[in-house]
Amino acid sequence: MARQDSIIKLNGTIDGISFYKSKDGHLARKAGGVSAQRIASDPAFVRTRENGSEFGRAGSAGKVLRTALRGLMQKASDSRVSSRLTAEMVRVIKADETSDRGLRNVLDGEVEMLQGFEFNASGLLTGTLFAPYEATIDRAGGAHEVALAAFVPGSAVAAPGGATHCKIIAAAASIDFEGNAWDVKQAETAYMALGPQDQAAQTLALPLPAASTHPIVVVLGIEFVQQVNSKMYDLKNGAYNALAIVKVLGM
Repeated sequence: MARQDSIIKLNGTIDGISFYKSKDGHLARKAGGVSAQRIASDPAFVRTRENGSEFGRAGSAGKVLRTALRGLMQKASDSRVSSRLTAEMVRVIKADETSDRGLRNVLDGEVEMLQGFEFNASGLLTGTLFAPYEATIDRAGGAHEVALAAFVPGSAVAAPGGATHCKIIAAAASIDFEGNAWDVKQAETAYMALGPQDQAAQTLALPLPAASTHPIVVVLGIEFVQQVNSKMYDLKNGAYNALAIVKVLGM
């Protein structure tokens, strides 16, 4: 793969070289390769087919999770979150030690590997929120929650320039990766001024149906706004908002 540096940018194929535009700019690469029909039938490509099957399964699982959390991700995700999450799902699937290669899946893998995943590479929760908190998953009773300890917003939050207030958001989701279904409960704090005042401890309750038979994921995030004439305005379209998976319970 090569980058096009000329003034005139090309699109199409010339002398076996494909010119195209991507998120990384105008690129060029050699056209051709093995036909899809050969990959689908030739015994020499059995490993390729197995890898492709598992990669597709990872992409589908990532889409289910992103769709379930779409309401929160709209204000806290980057342009590459889809590919980054798929890569993490591949790791989860490869941890499946019971299924045959090519048939490995999320449920038999280690879905707990998703814990710590950041949805916005430009605004990491680990580099933004320093207030103590504890996420709890209660599969039997469905009483999931995130408990926030008392903190001072002005010192416990690394706010971007221009922000005057913030709020903390959380959600718990029971995800049926195979059935493409989910249950989600979301909660949030009131807006807090980014000042020296003490913020009392509080708990964000995230109740879901009891005794879920699916993996459960808890996410935590923070959103920044600017107050102007008593109204709250999103700061730079949420470019610095953070959202991360802070607790996971697999099967």
